[in-house]
Amino acid sequence: MLRLKRFYTPYWFNILLAALLVVAVAWSNLALPDYLSKIVNTGIQKNGVESSLPVAMRQSTMDRLVTMMPAEDQAEVLDHYTLVEPGSTSAADLIKTYPVLSDQAVYVLKEISKAEKDAIEEKLAKPMIVVEALNLIQEDSEKAKQVLGENFPFKFDQLTEGTDIMQMLETLPKDQRQALRDSISGHLNQLEGTILNQMSISAVVDEYKAMGMDIVKFQSNYILKIGTVMIGVSIVAVISSILVSFFAARTSTAVARDMRSAIFKKVESFSSAEFGDFSTASLITRTTNDVAQVQMVSFMLIRMAFQAPLIGILGVINAFDKSPSMWWTIALAVVILVLLVALIFALVTPRFKRMQLLIDRLNLIMRENLSGMLVIRAFNKQRFEESRFDDANIDVAKNMRGIGRTMSFIMPLMTLVMSGAQVLIIWVGAHQVAQSSMQVGDLMAFMQYAMQILMAFLNLSMLFVILPRATVSGERIADVLDRENVILDPVEPLSFPVPTQGVIEFHDVDFRYPGAEEDVLHDISFRAEPGQVTAVIGSTGSGKSTLINLLPRLFDVTKGKITLDGVDIRDVTQHELRENISYAPQRGMLFSGTVKSNLLVGNHEASEDKMQTAVEVAQASDFVFSSESGLDTEVAQAGINLSGGQKQRLSIARAIIKDSPVYIFDDSFSALDFKTDAALRKAIRPRIADKTVFVVTQRVSTARNSDQILVLENGRLVGLGHHDDLIKTCQTYQEIAQSQLSEEELA
Repeated sequence: MLRLKRFYTPYWFNILLAALLVVAVAWSNLALPDYLSKIVNTGIQKNGVESSLPVAMRQSTMDRLVTMMPAEDQAEVLDHYTLVEPGSTSAADLIKTYPVLSDQAVYVLKEISKAEKDAIEEKLAKPMIVVEALNLIQEDSEKAKQVLGENFPFKFDQLTEGTDIMQMLETLPKDQRQALRDSISGHLNQLEGTILNQMSISAVVDEYKAMGMDIVKFQSNYILKIGTVMIGVSIVAVISSILVSFFAARTSTAVARDMRSAIFKKVESFSSAEFGDFSTASLITRTTNDVAQVQMVSFMLIRMAFQAPLIGILGVINAFDKSPSMWWTIALAVVILVLLVALIFALVTPRFKRMQLLIDRLNLIMRENLSGMLVIRAFNKQRFEESRFDDANIDVAKNMRGIGRTMSFIMPLMTLVMSGAQVLIIWVGAHQVAQSSMQVGDLMAFMQYAMQILMAFLNLSMLFVILPRATVSGERIADVLDRENVILDPVEPLSFPVPTQGVIEFHDVDFRYPGAEEDVLHDISFRAEPGQVTAVIGSTGSGKSTLINLLPRLFDVTKGKITLDGVDIRDVTQHELRENISYAPQRGMLFSGTVKSNLLVGNHEASEDKMQTAVEVAQASDFVFSSESGLDTEVAQAGINLSGGQKQRLSIARAIIKDSPVYIFDDSFSALDFKTDAALRKAIRPRIADKTVFVVTQRVSTARNSDQILVLENGRLVGLGHHDDLIKTCQTYQEIAQSQLSEEELA
């Protein structure tokens, strides 16, 4: 995948924006459990009271608190409260909020800074709990004992009903009261901070109730406030998630588009040497299926690769903050999850790698069947080819079923692990709640954090399972894009003379195919001039098409050189060279579309008159203009709706319509009958009278009227001259002629 990073660079801003939005998604998802914890702990259990610092308290309560505080703290606490007496001006304004002001004095907290509030809250927290516990002595002595400890100077069960405990404490000596405060403080220090805070807030709530405050309204306002925040956070999460998906989809689609375009352009630049390294079926798979795999993983990487680790790490931090003692429950679940995913990963990765090869093979067989349909029918091999295709399909199906069976275990196993983790967390957390070392809301939040952490690891694991297949696909794409072309343009190209005459010369040319051990052409030298038809003839495999393919630089010569108007064809750009050549290949390859669109490939500026003339010269008017569509007659892909002769004639028409100084007809008349061949050559001669023409053929009847004939045998030029001369002097040509012509024609 790293070899394809250049395709991602142009979209760095989209990726960065998606990453920032992923942070927003992670923050939103991790914030919701904390808010839920607040609703349970504060909104429900604490009646919406957030702080253990009372905003107001009765004078009697303050007097009791002062008794339980060290002398140095008493003055500081009293200094931050204002005493409001019943019937005073201030009482008239506050009586609705604090109804107890009708008959009791109330201490009201002054406007102070947050730092001062924190300091006073810390000083009042334990005294508030102690006073609350003292009030419970006669109602629930066991609960009071849990708060006050075992060293309390009075036996709770020996106190008579109505005994004022505070008065009894005030009678104690100063040193004994200080020792009692230290003992109770040490006992309370053993409790966790959240539990201590909850107990002090519970004392504040009881004080508010005693003052006649509307606790229900207090609670509902808090729940509505936190609930509104949760809705806002959820909206942020939804919008951010949608935008992340949008940018991820936009980026991955753009990357896939650029990859397909790059592959297409690269393949267009391939010479025959490069096509030898990649089969057509493989190139199709790389352009479609492989790019689709990379696109899917690109989307998942942008969508999950940032989010999953972020949620996993921050979730662990938040969960640890809620209950440090339960970290092992998450660790155990994560270890089991990772081991299961690693096992599945090890089982499916080899199958994912094999999948692309199987798809290549399936595409290859399908293409062979489509392109060789007529041959298959001619030899009655339909059953055999069906069997081959079925075997390839069965291999793909088996591989996919194996992957499917293995992957089908993931969700049940993950559900089992996550359900087991939930049960374990509830079981351990319930004991901690019972021991007052954890709050119910924190347990609920811890469970949600645990599920988010496990889902993050699961998503990351799924990404790692799919990544190997995409990595293989990425490597296959990169292999095509990084394939160095054998045929290259010169750094400082020359140009042909204007106007270009079309004089072709071969100077001691040798050629060897890439990777071959021997040359297939040896010491080829000849000259072809404008107004001259040069025929190339020889037995099958003698090197005719290879020789002609050197002219448009489909291959480069191994030794020697080829010149056009005295300029080495390797010293000009491929574009300029091929602009000066009209080429009708041995196999009449047509494109899906119409007759007109295929002719425009040869000359995109050709008028309909020129196209009509080219069709008539190529002897194709009988089937083109026999239908009402004319030039708009449909042509299927590769011209499969036309016969071999019709395809060759349209291919010749496409070459004719391009006015070039050099024309090459590479065995383009082989599918034509003798009558059509003769008519076509007669019609074409006036149009190419001043051109340099090459005709590759195996027919002596086609070559005999040429100005010069090149006779090839085993890659060597064994004869060069006119038909009348070669029939007397060249044994190879004599043998070809004798096998095709009658004695009268030879004479």
